[in-house]
Amino acid sequence: MVEHLPCDNGIRLLLTPNRSISWQGSVRVWLALCGVSMLVVSLMIWLGAWVVLPFAGLELAAVGAGLYYTARKCRQQEVLEIVGDNLRLEKGRYRKEVEWEMPRRYLRVHIDVPRHPWTPQKFFLAYRGTEVSLASFLNVDDAKKLLGILESEGLLIERRRHEYTGFWF
Repeated sequence: MVEHLPCDNGIRLLLTPNRSISWQGSVRVWLALCGVSMLVVSLMIWLGAWVVLPFAGLELAAVGAGLYYTARKCRQQEVLEIVGDNLRLEKGRYRKEVEWEMPRRYLRVHIDVPRHPWTPQKFFLAYRGTEVSLASFLNVDDAKKLLGILESEGLLIERRRHEYTGFWF
């Protein structure tokens, strides 16, 4: 998602991935799965098939780990601030972890054009041989919105198209 934050003499954007469910919602889903699984496992144990118990526990642990990993990845956010002749990018989860400050004059925005129209564009901020990924988690619509904002701010945008190499990666 691309959200405008208040800024005195420039533009400040909060870039976050779309979150379809909160952490509390994920915990509720996992607890509901635990309840259903325990009912089924209880019936199986009562019928004498006690071997399913460890597999049910492994299944619930794997689902719980997947929900935790997804919720953690959805907490990342980036703040892009363009004020005067400087551009600042802050990245992190729950707090600022890394920060880059670049002069606007020498900055380039590289965009990797996707091969498929449903794949979002990838943004990179390039300055003096350093290339920093920008909002790699955005969907197609949000990437277009960010591109429009960057173009309206007058940043130099260079599109790159990667040739097909025959590999999947």
